[in-house]
Amino acid sequence: MTIAVYPGTFDPVTNGHLDIVTRAAKLFERIIMGVYEKSNKHLVFTTEERVALAKKAVAHLPNVEVKSFGGLAVDFARQEKAKVMIRGLRMNADFEKEFEMAMMNRKLAPELDMLCLMASQEYQFLSSSLLKEVACLGGDISDLVPEHVAEALRRKVRKM
Repeated sequence: MTIAVYPGTFDPVTNGHLDIVTRAAKLFERIIMGVYEKSNKHLVFTTEERVALAKKAVAHLPNVEVKSFGGLAVDFARQEKAKVMIRGLRMNADFEKEFEMAMMNRKLAPELDMLCLMASQEYQFLSSSLLKEVACLGGDISDLVPEHVAEALRRKVRKM
């Protein structure tokens, strides 16, 4: 069985993330979405909230599970016995960053391959950071995230 990990902060999980994991779920027997516990990004949701939101978003995918992790993504992949790390690419800037990360990961874990899936056209612009900014400014994000995520983000924004 080929296991793949799809690591990220998923703060929050977007339809772009779901597009990548749904397509990856057709390629691998088991996918583990790894929700990174700590980040240098400003996180809106706690680790537990991000895991819960992601679990609900992928509940329809029987071969996808969600777990949190700390430390290096390659160590998480090893712990889960994954052979592949999934990443999504949106634009040129993503490619440069992901290429550097792939080379570092190859140095740290030569047995782990990285598979980059191009974001579908309708999600090329979408990032969690941009999404949170739009939500904070009262913009409509309802077609960019699952409904339960949109509602959770609206509740968070009201408290800010």
